[in-house]
Amino acid sequence: MEIVETLVLCSLVPVLYLLWRGPTAWDRLLAYNTASNRIVIVVCLVAVATRETIYLDVAIGYAALSFLGVVIISRFLERGGGHR
Repeated sequence: MEIVETLVLCSLVPVLYLLWRGPTAWDRLLAYNTASNRIVIVVCLVAVATRETIYLDVAIGYAALSFLGVVIISRFLERGGGHR
């Protein structure tokens, strides 16, 4: 299980690079969404490995807040915000 968790966390490296240096704000938003999804996957894997259901509650809460964040930021960008 540790190998799978490590691989998922290693797959965050290119996503975090895109989040940091993305050419557009939309690319950064997609990178943020991808990173959030991968973090939720890691938390779920930890829940399965430790057999603690509280981690699943944390993952659901994090996923809901991440979804709301993406919606709010995309609405902001859609209305013309975020110009450099």
